[in-house]
Order: sequence, then C-alpha cells, then structure tokens
Amino acid sequence: MDQLKDKVAYITGGSKGIGYGIAQSLLAAGMRVAISGRDKKRIEEAAASLDRERVIPIVSDVTRLEDEEEAVKTILYRWGQVDAVIANAGLGHFAPVDELSPDHWKQMIDTNLTGVFHTLKAALPALKESRGYYITVASLAGTNFFASGAGYNATKFGVVGFTQAAMLDLRPFDIKVSTIMPGSVATHFNNNEPSEKDAWKIQPEDLGELVLDLLKMHPRTLPSKIEVRPSRPDNK
Repeated sequence: MDQLKDKVAYITGGSKGIGYGIAQSLLAAGMRVAISGRDKKRIEEAAASLDRERVIPIVSDVTRLEDEEEAVKTILYRWGQVDAVIANAGLGHFAPVDELSPDHWKQMIDTNLTGVFHTLKAALPALKESRGYYITVASLAGTNFFASGAGYNATKFGVVGFTQAAMLDLRPFDIKVSTIMPGSVATHFNNNEPSEKDAWKIQPEDLGELVLDLLKMHPRTLPSKIEVRPSRPDNK
C-alpha cells in the first residue's frame, strides 16, 4: 500500500454509492481524495464522514466543463498534484424508446457521456505532469443492450468507446486509461435503497478494491477494459 501513500485522486459522483466506496478504499490505502457532486450539503457530509483532513469536498456539475476545470484547480491549489481521476458520475432513465423523453435523453448524454469527456479534458494537464491514471465507471450496459435501456445503453456504449480510444491517445504520455464495467451493484442508483436483499450484488467497496488493484498494477501492464459482475445472478 505504501506505493499509493499521499497520492491524490479525484472522484466524480463521490457522495454515495460507487464513488463513495472507491473513496473509502483509496483513503484506506493512504491516498488523499477529492470528491465532487452537484449537491453541496450531500458532498460536504460525505467528506466529513470519510476523513476531514484527507478529503476535499467539491461542488461540481460534470455537464459543465468550467466546473470540472475549477475542481482540478482546487485540488492543485490544495495538494499540488492529481495522480488518479475516477469519472464515476452518472444517472439513468429507463423507458421504451417511444416513451423516452428528450429531456431524459439529454440528461443522460450530458452527464454520462459528455461528463466523462469534461472530467478528462479538465484533468489532462495534471495527469500528463503526474503520468497518472484515468478510470471511467461504465457498465455492462455498455456492451449488453436491453429493452427500455436505449438512452442508457447509448451513453454507456459511448463511454466504453470513448475510454478505449482515449487509452490509445494517452499511452504516449505514460497516462494509463481503463474503463470498469460493473453489473448489478448495491447502490442508491435510480433511487434504489440498498438492503439485505442486495447482499448478492457487487458492493461499492468491491469496486474500490478493484480500483486499488489497477493503481498498484506494474507500469508495464494495463488492464484497459474490465467487466465485473456478481458471482451468482439474482441471489440464486
């Protein structure tokens, strides 16, 4: 774990769920972490519950490039470096394509797809300096389409394609790029309230451990696309 001590990570969508679980794991490994989200109260409460000394709460909307640029400036002002960026912010609206509203389509495209571009664009100068790591949290929905998922599938297929192409673009700068594609995760996503019935699902801390594994990987090795799913489906 010493190799990660005092390294700096920025996690979007870090106030709960997968982002919060990743933050917990990185902090346990000795890293310093900035977490962002749109809700000031929620992101500040999350930071306080994690570690008041080693967590920066940042209010940022990933659909706004200027917000993400300010987020990175805040981290650099405080700690002088950015070693890892985890683009996790996302949302989902699920409906048959004939019922999917233009507003819901735009919200998903702007947040899930354009958001990961904004986060990378804002962080790239710092990642070039640190020869860091950029990780997107996509979904198995980025390779497996399903009914009532047209909008969500479109964004996650896009995230996978964007991340893999960015990986090729950034290797010459010694920046590692990976996408993690989880299946069912026990989170508050889409207004779900995790409970004991979700114990069979991937837990946020499991994905935190996966991110740690990536960050500790030997520099010569790059797992560029990782599918991860529950070991048994549907609690069977």
